[in-house]
Amino acid sequence: MGKVKITETILRDAHQSLIATRLKTEEMLPILEKLDSVGYYALEMWGGATFDASLRFLNEDPWERLRTIRKHVKKTKLQMLLRGQNILGYKHYADDVVEEFVKRSISNGIDIIRIFDALNDVRNIRVALETTKREGAHAQAAISYTISPVHTVKTYMDLAKRMESMGADSICIKDMSGLLTPYLAYELVEGLKSVVNVPIELHSHSTSGLASMMYLKGVEAGANIIDTAISPFSLGTSQPPTESIVSTLEGTKYDTGLNLNALNEIAEYFAPIREKALETGLLNPKVLGVNIKTLTYQVPGGMLSNLVSQLKEQNALDKFDDVLKEVPRVREDLGYPPLVTPTSQIVGTQSVLNILTGERYKMIPKEVKEYVKGMYGKPTVPIKEEIIKKIIGDEKVITTRPADLIDPQLKSIRDEMKEYLEQEEDVLSYALFPQVAEKFFKYREAQKYKIDSEYVDKKEKTSPV
Repeated sequence: MGKVKITETILRDAHQSLIATRLKTEEMLPILEKLDSVGYYALEMWGGATFDASLRFLNEDPWERLRTIRKHVKKTKLQMLLRGQNILGYKHYADDVVEEFVKRSISNGIDIIRIFDALNDVRNIRVALETTKREGAHAQAAISYTISPVHTVKTYMDLAKRMESMGADSICIKDMSGLLTPYLAYELVEGLKSVVNVPIELHSHSTSGLASMMYLKGVEAGANIIDTAISPFSLGTSQPPTESIVSTLEGTKYDTGLNLNALNEIAEYFAPIREKALETGLLNPKVLGVNIKTLTYQVPGGMLSNLVSQLKEQNALDKFDDVLKEVPRVREDLGYPPLVTPTSQIVGTQSVLNILTGERYKMIPKEVKEYVKGMYGKPTVPIKEEIIKKIIGDEKVITTRPADLIDPQLKSIRDEMKEYLEQEEDVLSYALFPQVAEKFFKYREAQKYKIDSEYVDKKEKTSPV
């Protein structure tokens, strides 16, 4: 088995999970060369919610962040998270947009793309995976791990085999809710290793308090790479601490070879950033604890807080337990989708409506109808006929890959936003988040001309000062 490799998540998932993706590029800059010198397998630093958050909250160009990090990180692979046909948005995009996005990500510096689909429908990861390989980068296919009566080790072994046959260079078990228990992880990794020949990576969150123990059993079963976060931004809804895992494996046959003193310097750099986040309330101590409801209801941490805020808005917080009990029922009705963006929102909202209206499926959101129609892909098990009828009546369920129904979009998007175009990547930013990107482009223009952005809003461009 030999050395276990470590993927460090501080630049992406760690701050996404704990401080709502608010780490700025300028806060990353001073520590990049140190991170590069440690000997990590990869630095996960892009994708997920970072793209949206950079534009929306930080007034930063995500592409510029990628190029900047690439300039300072010369030895370590850079990794991103991609939602398959959803790219980094919340709906399916046309193939030409997916292909262009993957190409630009790689040409701007990405080495590894982790590609997942919320429903584990491999048709939705095919285009991204094939483009990644064609462009010469490492295509990692991710299994969205979930628990249900129909999800068994055998289900995941079959899924891994399909991913490998599609050309995946490695496979990640993406345990987004911290549901994977240690001994089951051993069985799962062992099962995958018996049917595929590519490396297996483990990704989890400490939400339920299981992740560090799960990693240990996974490593013993043959996992090759694990995702960890430097200690100031670890635990809670983030990953297990890098230093603790490195110490645990030190001197064993799984030794990571990483130096604790070097890791300590990185931790010392991030410690004051954590303190500041606690002081300003950006880091809520609530997300640092163990949430055992995750295991009881198989509901990820982010979904729990979403349900609370939906109920608060309706002055119905007393219905929280009823909603939590309704979630597994709705999930069963909808064919046991894994609860990850966007399916967690779909199941959650329907559960809230079922309880608040006092009648199941009396009110049905558009997204639930689209989901039942097959517009997000194929559920794990077919949805029962009576549920289909209740939700979409006599409308037809599509069986094709959803993106097959979307015409090419790139040219029309380019035409729509061409007045803001400064780099080809801008077309993609606009494709994913039109309003947010437009606002950012106006801000960028205003910065350049040193004028008030209100003028740019009125399209009154002046010559440079």
